[in-house]
Amino acid sequence: MFINYLKIAWRNLIKDKLNTGLNVIGLSVAFAVAILLGMAAMYQLSFEGFHKNGDAIYKIVKTLQTPKGPQAGTVHPAPFSPTLANEVPGVKRITRYLQDGTLAIQADKEIDMDVVWVDEDFFSMFDFPISSGDQNTPLNDLSSVVLTKKAANNLFGSTDIIGKTFNLLISGQEKPFRVSAIAENVVSQSNLGFEIVARFEGHRDYLDLKDHWDSQYHDVYVELEDGVTAEGFEKSSRSYVDFHYNKNIEMLIRDGASADSDGRYINLNLVPLTDVHFASLKSGTVVVSRSLPYLILGVAFLILFIACVNYINMSIAKSAKRLKEIGMRKTLGAQKKQLFFQFWGESLFVFMVSIGIGVLLSFAFLKDFKTVFNTNVNADMLLKPSFLLGLMGIVILITIFVGGYPALLMSRLGTIQSLKGKLESTGSNSVRDVLMVFQFGIAILMITGTLVLWGQIDYMGNKDLGYDKEQVVSFPLNGKINSNTIVELLRDELKGNPDIISISGADNNLGLGRDGSRSSSKIGFEYEGRAVTTNFLVVDHEFVKTLGINMVAGRNFESAADSLGVVINEAMAKELGAEDPLTAQLEINDGVYYPVLGVVKDYNFNDLDRAIEPITFYISREWGITYGYVKVAPNNMANAFTALENAWKKLEPNAEFLGSFLDENVDRTFKREKTTAKMITSGSVLAIILSCMGLFAMSLLIVSQRTKEIGIRKVVGASVVSITYILTKDFLKLVFVAFIIASPIAWLVIREWLQNYTYRINLSVWFFIGAGSIAVLIALLTIGSRTISAARANPVKSLRTE
Repeated sequence: MFINYLKIAWRNLIKDKLNTGLNVIGLSVAFAVAILLGMAAMYQLSFEGFHKNGDAIYKIVKTLQTPKGPQAGTVHPAPFSPTLANEVPGVKRITRYLQDGTLAIQADKEIDMDVVWVDEDFFSMFDFPISSGDQNTPLNDLSSVVLTKKAANNLFGSTDIIGKTFNLLISGQEKPFRVSAIAENVVSQSNLGFEIVARFEGHRDYLDLKDHWDSQYHDVYVELEDGVTAEGFEKSSRSYVDFHYNKNIEMLIRDGASADSDGRYINLNLVPLTDVHFASLKSGTVVVSRSLPYLILGVAFLILFIACVNYINMSIAKSAKRLKEIGMRKTLGAQKKQLFFQFWGESLFVFMVSIGIGVLLSFAFLKDFKTVFNTNVNADMLLKPSFLLGLMGIVILITIFVGGYPALLMSRLGTIQSLKGKLESTGSNSVRDVLMVFQFGIAILMITGTLVLWGQIDYMGNKDLGYDKEQVVSFPLNGKINSNTIVELLRDELKGNPDIISISGADNNLGLGRDGSRSSSKIGFEYEGRAVTTNFLVVDHEFVKTLGINMVAGRNFESAADSLGVVINEAMAKELGAEDPLTAQLEINDGVYYPVLGVVKDYNFNDLDRAIEPITFYISREWGITYGYVKVAPNNMANAFTALENAWKKLEPNAEFLGSFLDENVDRTFKREKTTAKMITSGSVLAIILSCMGLFAMSLLIVSQRTKEIGIRKVVGASVVSITYILTKDFLKLVFVAFIIASPIAWLVIREWLQNYTYRINLSVWFFIGAGSIAVLIALLTIGSRTISAARANPVKSLRTE
């Protein structure tokens, strides 16, 4: 009996090659895309999931209730970690974490390495496997360091280097460190990346700041003891906070801050390690959002849904051609369950073939998928038990419900009804119409999202940021020469080059450079009896000129020796509240006052999802700069870039030149938005293609069912246009209904998403009209050729068709 089912299924599928081919192609592509997107989502959701004690590890965030509302921060002072471990019960292990690029020197090699400065418990808390060397206490000595295999090969050309020494450039001096262990390369699903791990006490700022509570510059991770909850620890830390931050609390109260619901002004909050990758500081609080991986999964399910709707609709429509077969088989004694398994077996066969092809396609396009969507997924993820179980569960559900519904529908038809060729009483048309509305509604929703996403990206890319991003090159000062000195040497080297307009530097980059590093510095001080907080940027005296930032009051720095004053932006002037900001004196260092020399126009030094904040420029050779900025002539930018690179290589022959234009840096900050836009765009295109495949197959079946009607209408004088209209109007009605349903949903979702950006486009009605028009146009093109062909057919031939 089973073999008989297979034979009949195979014959029926081969008999209708076009319908079978469309189903297999649609389902195969949908399965392939769903597998790839599922892998990308699982990759995102697996961040920091490999640590054995990860459930007990947290990142500490400090939240202040300021006069302007809550303000959360992840950085802490140097004495915070050891005092917290000693004074608050429940700490099993704790480590400070400071990521800081440092020049590593070995023989004639000088390489800018990603160094993290941590405490001794770091490798006991986190599972970064040690492949050789000291497995238990690799950081027990202040001069001991751990290198990854990649770093060891880059620096020494080998991993057999336990006990060997090399130098790190710290505060302009080379200090020796001994390799105590070699770690495996850090997996990409970690935010705690490193090439070299060194003790926190060896960092250049440690000796000066080890007892200072007002300098906050590093993260802290804590592992709680068994049985201690995050909520319990947060409550236990309140007395610690009240004692060590007493002066800060008094200042907040004095300045008019309102306490939170528990009557507190400063709290410590714990963010689970697995949430850190998805956490951001918005509106003064920590917001954990997994919207991107869930969006990826959502697109995958929508693509599968559209393909399944296609299959159901085509199966229902095709059933009209098999009514007499069903009636005859029932007349000969076939039971409902036999008919059900017959039709369900045909569906099962199609699904199995499609799944197989889908898996092969996902492997074939994996490399291209990784490139387009900037993800590090790999084929090994397909073999993970969790992924395989999830995939099998989805396949089983689709097979049962998507394949089972048409089979159940056809097996329940009555014998007389089937022999008469009637299908109306089953309500199949209503089901088909509802599914098609869902199908095109999803497509319209995704098209609208695509249009808005690219509109927002284009707006951010072309927005005037308040500085010259097209003509300025930035690059890390990652060589041996003192950073201020190298800027002066570059000026001398490039003097007289007509393509070089000006050269400067600062201790932070704008946007995201080729080295991938970003940092920010904030300081707080007293001004006229109240606390003031500002972003703090150490600059060279030509910084404002090089960046093309406009002065609105006062003057700029005049020379490198002009270090007794500061320059502020308009937001900082408002923060000070002085009637004339040029009369203000800022006590940045204890007992030392700095006059405000000038005020620059506000410019976007942060990402565009954040409002412009106060910033203060300051000249200091002691604090130093870390990035160079060079403004080049607009008519010969390529030659200017080459001249700059050659000058750098002449002065720093062993340090890699990592220059890039600021507009490139800004574009890199849109990486997440661009990846999302590519994903939604690809999903929209695929949704439309799959929907059109189903629509095309449906039009073929419906035209074939109405062949005699078309012939009669032509005989009695109907025109080609009127017949085409009759055949297409029902489909276009469904697209219009889909548009009416999808547009409000799209508006609500997209409006909520745009709230994440301080600077955003207006949600114009034209985005929705454009999406609906695209859907209608594509539907017309899909069914138009077939309906016009049917309308132009010879009526005599149509009437002869039986």
